[in-house]
Amino acid sequence: MAGRVLFFLQHATYEPAFQAATMGITAAAMGDEVYFVFAFDALRQLASGAYGQPSSEREHEEFTRAESLGVLAPARMLEEARTLGARLIACDTTVRICGYEPEALAGTLDEVMGMATLWRLTAGARVLTL
Repeated sequence: MAGRVLFFLQHATYEPAFQAATMGITAAAMGDEVYFVFAFDALRQLASGAYGQPSSEREHEEFTRAESLGVLAPARMLEEARTLGARLIACDTTVRICGYEPEALAGTLDEVMGMATLWRLTAGARVLTL
């Protein structure tokens, strides 16, 4: 039974990014309406093209292991999830707190919206935070 899933993302290093991306792409492939909601470090890293990059020796080892297994990097999985209908979004206030103008993130994000709209999306949805 398809439903709506929101992944609220604040952390952007390999482990949390991988966790969100794998669950999100799976949910999208299974027909769920998927939203990745970016905030703070996750938003900054996404905007800079560094989302999901390893930040510790352990994460570098995991990243390398994943590559050897043919597992996509988190940022690539997000792009694949988008082709399945997943949307990358952020709150307009958070975008501005992080120092961006919403228009500057066009293409990186599918939409920048107000908190009231985000809140309404959570009604009846599965919500995960990473």
